[in-house]
Amino acid sequence: MIVRSTDEITGTERDVAGTGWRSKRIVLGGDGVGFSFHETTIEAGTEHLFHYQHHVEAVWLVEGEGSLTDLDNDVVYELGPGSMYLLNGHERHRLVVRTRMRMMCVFNPPVTGQEVHDSNGVYPLVAAEVG
Repeated sequence: MIVRSTDEITGTERDVAGTGWRSKRIVLGGDGVGFSFHETTIEAGTEHLFHYQHHVEAVWLVEGEGSLTDLDNDVVYELGPGSMYLLNGHERHRLVVRTRMRMMCVFNPPVTGQEVHDSNGVYPLVAAEVG
């Protein structure tokens, strides 16, 4: 059994940030459960391009508002608390944040915890050591 709080991982190697975003990686590949689970916050007034070529991501929006554009199909979705989106086709997407968003995210395959988006918004595929 694994029990963790975001308070205990804040400020550790599981707390990763980039320009306008912060991800607290609660469950990682090294935990050996086949997925990773993160609490991610993205700041108001920011815009982000993402493309998970190697991962499927499910996102549950807990707080905030913005829009999600599927760049592969030119479709825009409005997001608010209670919205969920699933990137099961590795869609390139843009997130425009109107008010600070707090999201719960699941990745499969799991991330190791130290990945950062490259210039195309992609996480590299890195095998995690379970332990």
